[in-house]
Amino acid sequence: MSKPNYTGTYHMVEQENMDAYLSALDINIALRKIVCLLKPTKDITHDPSTGDMKIRTITTFKNFNMDFTIGKEFTEDLGAVDGRTCQTTVNWDGDKLVCVQRGEKEGRGWTHWLEGDKLHLEMRVKDIIAKQVFKKAN
Repeated sequence: MSKPNYTGTYHMVEQENMDAYLSALDINIALRKIVCLLKPTKDITHDPSTGDMKIRTITTFKNFNMDFTIGKEFTEDLGAVDGRTCQTTVNWDGDKLVCVQRGEKEGRGWTHWLEGDKLHLEMRVKDIIAKQVFKKAN
């Protein structure tokens, strides 16, 4: 069975529980308030034949780039997010991309999946879950 191609530009349309998620990452209250107001755009380039993926999260405040190959562990620099680094692996779970980030924070990671023209993102740390939904640009 072939895997979905995530390539595209997606604009955030929904967000929930972001403040609690950022708080669990020890982000200070001022920065949490700013981040919760942002409406990020995700620009994704995905080559299903090689598993290479580039995710650009673009905001008016800070941008975050993540380049990886599905199934291969890499050192992720989360300096733009919370000043940490971690060992990260992204794998397929059916049609979903599941990321595990091993480092200072227990249970950290995320899951991406597509439903029609929507890209879903569930972010986890400890027992806190935040969700974002993005709509694909035409």
